[in-house]
Amino acid sequence: MMIQMFNVSKVYNGDIKVEALSDINLHINKGEFVFIVGPSGAGKSTLTRLMIREEMPTKGQIMIDSRSLLRIKNREVPYIRRKIGFIFQDFRLLMERTVYENVAFAMEAIEMPRSEVRERVPAVLEMVGLKDKLNSYPTQLSGGQQQRVCIARAVVNDPLIIIADEPTGNLDPDTSRDIMNILLAINKRGTTIITATHDREMVDMMKRRVIALRDGTIVRDEERGCYEK
Repeated sequence: MMIQMFNVSKVYNGDIKVEALSDINLHINKGEFVFIVGPSGAGKSTLTRLMIREEMPTKGQIMIDSRSLLRIKNREVPYIRRKIGFIFQDFRLLMERTVYENVAFAMEAIEMPRSEVRERVPAVLEMVGLKDKLNSYPTQLSGGQQQRVCIARAVVNDPLIIIADEPTGNLDPDTSRDIMNILLAINKRGTTIITATHDREMVDMMKRRVIALRDGTIVRDEERGCYEK
């Protein structure tokens, strides 16, 4: 089992107490492709942040690759995150660095040898269709190309899991299909893909496992699901 959640709840205590997630039980197997859907405020972003230990649950247990995210020490968190690639909706690229440097940065951050960086980065950029953009800067790229850089950055360390937050949210339909096809190809290599999305067309077209959230609870979990019933 790649990801397990047992009775997970998350409460934000501010001026107004907000229960973002309530009693979530969830199991995702190695190699699955899963869509997490639901309206804004349903708890999708909170769920993905818990998976990378960006936040901690108020109660419950979370296991990633058989290790408890609650029991590991803070110094161990970077090692857990090496197993997870994250694709952000707003790209979060380093604008002053080239495409090559943006992807290489993910490898340099975990102190990979330079020889491996030089070999791996061009190969991954070719995989996402950007082999001719190594020396371009993000401002010289289209939105779809920038998202491809984000995917390359997420996969360059060969993670076990990729979590994508609205990967097609700012893209036109044709580009969205291209991005999802890249994620499908990565999934076929054995990588677990978890995509939080509002993209109804993509979810309905791909017929993969769909986990639907509403008001912080799972209301539907279907193996070959659609965006909504």
